This record gives sequence, C-alpha cells and structure tokens, in this order.
Amino acid sequence: MTVPLSNSATLEPGASSPPPPSVSQAASNLRAAAVGKAHEIAHRVSTQASALKERAIESAHHFREVASEKVGQLKATAAETAGAIKHTTADRAHRLQETAAEQWRDTRVVTKEVRITAEDYICQNPTKCVVGAFGFGVLIGLLVRR
Repeated sequence: MTVPLSNSATLEPGASSPPPPSVSQAASNLRAAAVGKAHEIAHRVSTQASALKERAIESAHHFREVASEKVGQLKATAAETAGAIKHTTADRAHRLQETAAEQWRDTRVVTKEVRITAEDYICQNPTKCVVGAFGFGVLIGLLVRR
C-alpha cells in the first residue's frame, strides 16, 4: 500500500513519512465503509419498495373503478335487454291469446252448425236414424263381447 503525497513537505529528503495505518484500523475503516454502503443500499431498496407499493395501490384503485364502471354498464345493458324481451314476450302472448280466442269462437260456431245439421237430419229421417243407432249398438256389443 502506498501513501499518497499530499504536501510538498514529504518530498524533502530527510523528512519522515506518516506511519502506515495498522491492520485493525484498516479493518475498522473497511467495516465502516461496508456498513455505510449497506445502509445506502437498504435505503434505496426501501424507497423503491415504497414507490412500487404506491403504484400497486393506485393500480388496484384504478382497477376497482374500471370494474365498477363495467358492472354498471352490464347492469344497464341487462336491464335494457330484459325490458325488450319482456315487451316482445308480452306482444307474442297477446297475439297468441287473440288467435286462441278467435279459433275458439270459430270452433263453437262450427260445432253449433254440426249440431243443428244433425238435428235437422234426425228430424227429417227418424226411421233411418233409429235403425242406424240400433245397428251401431249391436256392432259395439259384438266387439265388446270378444
């Protein structure tokens, strides 16, 4: 290890140079420098960790806001779609009800016409109807017997 020349007095012949530091003093100086550097690194890492933590918190808040906004949009869309489906279903149900009522009325009219036609035929041909009914009864009786 060389000692740096700091002033001109040490260059003169016959002047004595300062004594070199002892091993324990050098170790102590090295230890102090290492501790100082470790504190510096720890402080830098702590600062970076704090900055990352703040960014993570901001990101989480932003995510929560975006998610809440999207949920609101989904609710609005779902309500709108449900309203449209309800309206369409109500229209179809109303049309089906009208069609069923119309068919029921038509069926009642046709049934009434068939009954009136049957009554007229029976009144005009009573003997044919009695003989036909008797024959029909005999036929059913024979089928039931077997």
